[in-house]
Amino acid sequence: MSTAPAPSSRDLPHPASEDIRLEAVLHALSDPMRLQIVRELAVDDDELTCSQFALPVTKSTTTHHFRVLREAGVIRQCYRGTAKMNGLRRDDLDDLFPGLLDALLAAAGRQAVRLGG
Repeated sequence: MSTAPAPSSRDLPHPASEDIRLEAVLHALSDPMRLQIVRELAVDDDELTCSQFALPVTKSTTTHHFRVLREAGVIRQCYRGTAKMNGLRRDDLDDLFPGLLDALLAAAGRQAVRLGG
């Protein structure tokens, strides 16, 4: 009988795709800073380190925003060496809520243009 390896202290908890809830996703995306993070991840379409985001908040607040997005199932985070990488869980979100992410990103883009941001 083999035993699964113990999770590393650097493993970050993520919800399984079947456990992602619409209300958690909408809550996570209701904050302007978190929506900005998701917009940047969607444009880049690749993983980015936390330090690649220029958010006008403290490091601890930035960490909080990433945690909310991860726990809602919007992003996936993993360590690569000392860098914490962030990627959008687009496939999971599109499978669960078809069109939602694209509609929210398009609306956020239109709002940014309208508000001059």
